[in-house]
Amino acid sequence: MSRIALFGTSADPPTAAHQAIIRWLGEHYDRIAVWASDNPMKSHQTPLSHRMRMLRLLIADIDSDVKNIKLHEELSNPRSLHTVRKAQEMWGKENEFTLVVGSDLIAQMPKWYQIAELLAQVKVLVVPRQGYTIADDDLEEVRNLGGNCEIADFQAPPVSSTAYREQGDTNIITQPVEDYIQQEHLYLCHNQAQTR
Repeated sequence: MSRIALFGTSADPPTAAHQAIIRWLGEHYDRIAVWASDNPMKSHQTPLSHRMRMLRLLIADIDSDVKNIKLHEELSNPRSLHTVRKAQEMWGKENEFTLVVGSDLIAQMPKWYQIAELLAQVKVLVVPRQGYTIADDDLEEVRNLGGNCEIADFQAPPVSSTAYREQGDTNIITQPVEDYIQQEHLYLCHNQAQTR
């Protein structure tokens, strides 16, 4: 039985925090499946195809000796239940699947599509994010719906995609992602003249 971490993210754009989370998962799970997807509860500035390409660059920039991390575009779906079913088809239901979510999403989870069925299929790993307290009530609500939740012993760097989109701080993203953003003229709403 393999322990498989499923990490879907809006990645609009993917940041150094996403990379740190992926690297940490690579040290704790047998297989890490990463993809970009549209969150039905968010609006997205950038087409999914660009976000996938940026995630691919982010993953390629992780240490070359880490071989258990891969972008799986075919898992992208706004509904996590559909993603999990696809992952089970690909790798077999006998494996242990863990859905990785940021602490900003725990309060939303009870509203997710067919949440009880989803929680019956996966464990949930909550990654703490600065500015998003993991409320006991929110965790308890997910657990009452059948969720087997753990909190990662890891604190993601205090950066976010929103901060990049709003402020254009290039320290938030990795160099390959920044190069791609410049090449494709993405996120033009902020001052592109800023440099590292």
